[in-house]
Amino acid sequence: MHGAHTSIKDLTKLPPLCLHFLPAIGHWDTVKAKAHPRKRVMPRDFVAMGRAAVDEGCTKAREFALYYGYMDIRCKDKGILRYGGKVPPGITFGKPPRPPTPFFDLMQHRYKELWMEEQRARTRVQHMMKKKVGEVRENRTSFLRTHPLPVKQESFWHLRRFEKAKPHLRTFPDPESRQKALSASH
Repeated sequence: MHGAHTSIKDLTKLPPLCLHFLPAIGHWDTVKAKAHPRKRVMPRDFVAMGRAAVDEGCTKAREFALYYGYMDIRCKDKGILRYGGKVPPGITFGKPPRPPTPFFDLMQHRYKELWMEEQRARTRVQHMMKKKVGEVRENRTSFLRTHPLPVKQESFWHLRRFEKAKPHLRTFPDPESRQKALSASH
């Protein structure tokens, strides 16, 4: 007999002498080969289906029922995930191990010096950033302090209709006395 799996058809092909032993070996347990592995049906994941239904805009119970009938989301099989992947070598709890710390660097306080250099560099950068932040931004008032507007020359202009208007009152007896009075005030 070849192979571990034996069926009745295989036993009937045996020589007649071996057929006498069939009742003796008939009670042996044999492993039956599965035609196709039965797929495990996982329960429905109502939480994920409800979340997806709300995302689609379902608000009423009937809409949810129709969505559940249309979309069939199943729970993930935890057994597949449990034995799924192999952990790469050198990984502990999902993190690679720390490299060994050289003893002589510890003795010479090398790590302290490196840390101090980093702190000094960070302080320098922060100081430069503070200087940039501290600069006063130019606004209109500060610009006008440094660059004043030119003084506006007053122009005594009149509307055209009043240019040819004559005075209604005569306060001076003659034009010479009027000119004399105007020149005295200026």
